[in-house]
Amino acid sequence: MGADCKSVGVSLRRFESFTRHGVCSGDDSPGQKPLNPSLRFSGLLFVGVGRATELGRTKFPPDPETVDYAERMATTAQLAPPATPERTLTWWRRIGRQLAEAWSHRPVKLGLAGTVAIEIGSFTPAYLPQSSPLWEPLRNLHLDGPAVKIIGTILVMAGIWLLVNGWFQLRHHSDRPAQPWAILTIWSLPLLFGPPIFSHDAYSYAAQGWLIHNHLNPYDVGPGAMPGSFADQVATVWRDTPAPYGPLSLQMSHALVDLSGFYATVSAELQRLPAVLGVALIVVFLPRLAQRVGADQSTVIWFACLNPLLVIDYVGGAHNDAAMMGLVVLALWVSACPRTRLASLSLNGYWLLGAMLIGVAAAIKQPAFLAALALPLLAGPLPQWRRWRSAVTAIVKMLLSLLVSVAVFIVISQACGLGYGWINAIDVPGSVTTASPTSLIGEMVQWCVDQTSAHAGIVGDRTYITWVQFIGTTLGFALIAVFAVWIGRRQPLKALSWSWLAIAFLGPALHSWYVLWGGLLVPLSPSGRSMPRIAVGVTVVLLSFSAINLAWRNDLWAIGAAAAALLVWLAVLHELGRHRASTPETPVDAVASPE
Repeated sequence: MGADCKSVGVSLRRFESFTRHGVCSGDDSPGQKPLNPSLRFSGLLFVGVGRATELGRTKFPPDPETVDYAERMATTAQLAPPATPERTLTWWRRIGRQLAEAWSHRPVKLGLAGTVAIEIGSFTPAYLPQSSPLWEPLRNLHLDGPAVKIIGTILVMAGIWLLVNGWFQLRHHSDRPAQPWAILTIWSLPLLFGPPIFSHDAYSYAAQGWLIHNHLNPYDVGPGAMPGSFADQVATVWRDTPAPYGPLSLQMSHALVDLSGFYATVSAELQRLPAVLGVALIVVFLPRLAQRVGADQSTVIWFACLNPLLVIDYVGGAHNDAAMMGLVVLALWVSACPRTRLASLSLNGYWLLGAMLIGVAAAIKQPAFLAALALPLLAGPLPQWRRWRSAVTAIVKMLLSLLVSVAVFIVISQACGLGYGWINAIDVPGSVTTASPTSLIGEMVQWCVDQTSAHAGIVGDRTYITWVQFIGTTLGFALIAVFAVWIGRRQPLKALSWSWLAIAFLGPALHSWYVLWGGLLVPLSPSGRSMPRIAVGVTVVLLSFSAINLAWRNDLWAIGAAAAALLVWLAVLHELGRHRASTPETPVDAVASPE
């Protein structure tokens, strides 16, 4: 070895370098000389022993038979240090620093003040179901009167305004926190420990899980079939209706009921766990999906990951739509993975794995099936339909993706053992009047018909409502076909987003958590300057409707209308501020993040 290198006392790091590359080049050497293979082999063994000794290894590895094995052992010893408590502590410190960095921003504090106000209001008579155990202490403290209900309603309205104001200010903020999960965690934290807000669906989930525990099928009977605390906390209109949800959602509710120790209130609050996991998937993978498809990550994070509807409906309301969309976003991200040799084995992409994830998501809520058709086009867009071979291949892939997701759905359904009774309950959400345009138009048509002499004395007829809802649903599916043909071949995410929005607005029932299906994907696709403005406007309108609906249920519709007016005023000020910031006279430092 001394013949190849003049300096005998070289360090282990330099020795490892020249033995691994088979050359010797020191500062004093006139050139590079090939290292003798036998000497290189001995050197690599020496490096392996040295690295093992540095890491505290006392046992020499098995006798190597090749040079590659010795090199691999040396590399492994160098690159894989054992986990230590110090590393774990460093990880927690990094999380703490990111949370502290997010907390230092005023808009984040505004949003937290909003969710705290909403949470306090949810513990008042303005929110609680009549079977809640909190009523007794409220009565004992004389906090069950109409004055407390008014205060609770005002607190919720003020909380919505503060949350939306913080959200708007984050869009303008030039020094926005880098970690969206930290902002969402701060905003969501108060909502994790209270009753479901703006909806009582979580109480229905718990009651359906209680039915399964008592060997009753939620597809056959409603929560009212088992009278008691679980059924009492369900809204009256849903007590005798079967479940329209997927079998996996029902079995998750069953497991959470068992986990709660069969306490009705606790089990309803535990229904938030799948929703929080779904939100985590959205926050983690949606920005990464935006990066892969070339969308603006800043806009995606602000509009989708930090949207007040996401905080209020998915975290606060504990809707199972959150778990469905979390798996859908994960499937889209997987399908958009760059092609590799492994991906080529699955028809030029990972979309078959994505289709399996869509099958799991559909087992929670069935609208996820629509995403299966977009996965192959996301992996490889279709240039044009006129190339019939490419078109046939794309159609085959889309049908195969849908078939795989259906197969996974069937396997899960068989494992859950509940059957397919959700098919008969698919019209349950449309059995009550919501803000859906088709429901409202149907109600007006039905009212006009009921005024005629031919319908005199007939009560409860919904024939014309059903017909208008059917027409709207048919039109929605027609729009889906148009989006798939004209948009989907090159922009599958845009087609998927618009398709879900068509279902939400033209279906028999409209809720804000339905709009989030397509709304989360809106900023992932290129659009005109008016689209972000429309999306923000729709968000404000849906929040205003939620405020008015809550106030109306408490016979305080005037407070709800005032809150809605303030939200609209806030949105107008926000847009005016963005318009002023985008003028040429405005300094560059004041310009908000780009669309």
